[in-house]
Amino acid sequence: MTKKFDLVVIGGGPGGYTAAIRAAQLKMKVAIVEKDKLGGICLNWGCIPTKALLKSAELYHSIKKSEEFGIKCENVSFDFAKVISRSRDVSGKLSNGVKFLMKKNQITHFTGTAFLKDANTIEVSGTDGQLAETITSDKIILATGGRTKQFPNVPFDGEKIISSREAMTLPKQPKSMLIIGAGAIGVEFASFYNEFGTEITIVEMLPNILPIEDEEVSKTLEKLFEKRGINVYTNSKTNKIEKNANGISAEIETPKGIKTVNADVCLVAIGIAGNIENLGLEALGIETNRGFIKVNDSYETNVHGIFAIGDVIGQPLLAHVASAEGICAVERIAGNHHPNINYNAIPGCTYCSPQVASIGYTERKAKELGYEVKIGNFPMTALGKAKAIGETDGFVKVIFDTKYGELLGAHIIGAEATELIAEFGLAKTLEITQEEFINTIHAHPTISESILEAVEASLGKAINF
Repeated sequence: MTKKFDLVVIGGGPGGYTAAIRAAQLKMKVAIVEKDKLGGICLNWGCIPTKALLKSAELYHSIKKSEEFGIKCENVSFDFAKVISRSRDVSGKLSNGVKFLMKKNQITHFTGTAFLKDANTIEVSGTDGQLAETITSDKIILATGGRTKQFPNVPFDGEKIISSREAMTLPKQPKSMLIIGAGAIGVEFASFYNEFGTEITIVEMLPNILPIEDEEVSKTLEKLFEKRGINVYTNSKTNKIEKNANGISAEIETPKGIKTVNADVCLVAIGIAGNIENLGLEALGIETNRGFIKVNDSYETNVHGIFAIGDVIGQPLLAHVASAEGICAVERIAGNHHPNINYNAIPGCTYCSPQVASIGYTERKAKELGYEVKIGNFPMTALGKAKAIGETDGFVKVIFDTKYGELLGAHIIGAEATELIAEFGLAKTLEITQEEFINTIHAHPTISESILEAVEASLGKAINF
C-alpha cells in the first residue's frame, strides 16, 4: 500500500531536516528521504567535523606558545590519527542526534535514493538500487545539497587528488599539500594542516584569497598566512595536474611566470555543483540554471507543489541559509506569513586562524552601489582583552551609510570573529544606527568592545585608538 504524506523532504542535511521538523511542528504528516547519514554534508563531512579539526589545531597552537603565558610544556607532540578520530566521533554523535529528532517529531525516515515519478509521487530505491517504496505527498521539498566540483579532466581518486571529504579523513598526515581554490574550504584546510606542519601551497585565480570578503580583510589574512609559511599564489591559474609516484605535480601560471609545484596530495576546492541529477527533474520540466534549481521567493519551482532549498538552488552555499530557507518554505506551504529572507543580512564565517566573519556589503560594493560611506576600523592590537589572551591579529571594520547612519556592512578578522558577527546580524535586522550602537554599553574587558570601538571610529569618536 502506498504511503501518503502531507510533505516529503528529499535530503536530510541542515535544510532538509530543519524543514521536516518545522513541518511536523505545524502538524503535517512528514517523511524525509536520505540516501546517506542524516545531517547531510554539514554534519558528516563539512561544517561540524572541520570545526572539530580546527579546534585541535587551535589547541596545539596555544600549547606551542604557552611559555608566553608562563606555562612550560616540553616535548609537545600530537597524534594525527586521534585528531581525525575525534572529529569523526563528534560528527557521529550529531548525526545520531538528528535521528532522535526525527523520532521525537514523528517524522518517517526512509533510507534510500528518491526519484520524482510525478509531481506527487516519489519512488525510493534502496542501497541495492532496487525499488523499495513508492510514496505520495501533497508537497515536496528538494534539499539534495551540492558536491565538490572536480578539476577539469582530473577526477578525484581519494588519495592524491582529494576533495574536502578525504581531506578530513586522511589516514596519514601529508608532508606537503597543494590546495586549489582559496574560498572558505581551501583556507580552512590550509590553516589546519599548516598548524600541524604540513607544507601548504594555496592557489587562487582571483586577486585575493577569500575573494568574496572585504579586500582589506583578505589582504590581511594573506599576509598572516605567508608569515606562517604558507605559500600563497593569487591571480594564478592551475594549468594542469599530474599524478606521479611521489604524489602530484602541478603547473601554476602566476603573474611572475610558470611555476611547478610538487606535493604529496592536491586538495581541489574550486566550488560546489548542485545535486540535480537522477531526480526526475527533466521529465517534470523543473527549470534549472547553470546546474542549480530555479525557485521563486517562496522556494517553489515552476512546477506547483515542488519546492527546493539550500545548496541545490545556488548561492549562498551555507548551512544556516538552507535552514532559514527550509523554515520559510514550510511556513508558506502551511499558509502562514513569513518574511522574505534578506540575503544581504546573511553572516558568512571562515574558521581559519585568525577567524574571518562578515555581513552585508564590502566597502567596494557599497561604493559601487552609490552609497556615500563612513568607515570605522579598530585593530585588535589596541584592545585590552585581545592583549590579555594573546590574540592581537586582525581588526573590526564597519561600513555605514553617511546619509541615514544605516549599517551597510561589517567585517571582522581576529579571535572569535565567527561569534562576534552575530551582534552585527541583530543590528541589521533591527536597523540599528551608529548612535544606537554607541549608546549600547559593552562589557569590559571583552573582545566585543572592538565592535563598539569600530563604530565609534566611524564617527571619529574611538576612545582607545
